[in-house]
Amino acid sequence: MIIVHHLNNSRSQRVLWLLEELGLEYQLKRYERDPKTMLAPASLRDVHPLGKSPVITDGKLVLAESGAIIEYLTEHPGGGRLAPLFGTPERTRYNYWLHYAEGSAMPPLLFKLIFDRIETSPMPFFARPVARAISKRVKKEFILPQIALHLGFMEESLKETQWFAGKEFTAADIQMSFPLEAAAARGGLDSKYPRLVAFLDRIHARNAYKRALTRGGEYKLGG
Repeated sequence: MIIVHHLNNSRSQRVLWLLEELGLEYQLKRYERDPKTMLAPASLRDVHPLGKSPVITDGKLVLAESGAIIEYLTEHPGGGRLAPLFGTPERTRYNYWLHYAEGSAMPPLLFKLIFDRIETSPMPFFARPVARAISKRVKKEFILPQIALHLGFMEESLKETQWFAGKEFTAADIQMSFPLEAAAARGGLDSKYPRLVAFLDRIHARNAYKRALTRGGEYKLGG
């Protein structure tokens, strides 16, 4: 039996969604973030040494990392569903977006989250102006332009098709959901990017997405 070690408001929501799309049975084990630090509880280290989510177990297998989990679930218990055929252009695009989501799209969004928190974190009064000035400059000169660059790239990539790998919905769209939802929450994804907004509307309307929210609980990516 597949067990999803599910952390609230995290990438593991994608794993629940994929399992619902594939119609696979699974068990859910919940973990809650520390409300002050927003970090995962130490108990997740009992499952995987890094103590992060998502993690799944399937018999003796313990597997972390969203992309690796998606590949395993689609290729093994999923029987190849939600993945284009090997050797097709769609498969090449699928592999690209499967890795792009975390390798390229997420880092600038994560940097923005960190620097936003620097500006609001408690610190000695004499350090606050310096820290905030540095944070604002880094965001203005590097982070925000990078986010805009990636949003523009993703927007253009949906010019010909509704889905990232081609005409059909695939697990790459599930993988891409997290950076886009994070961008909508805190990275400037708005009506300037109508194709990306429409993509989010399409995935939010899917029954499997809704079922995953019911199973996983509240899902909110704040700043």
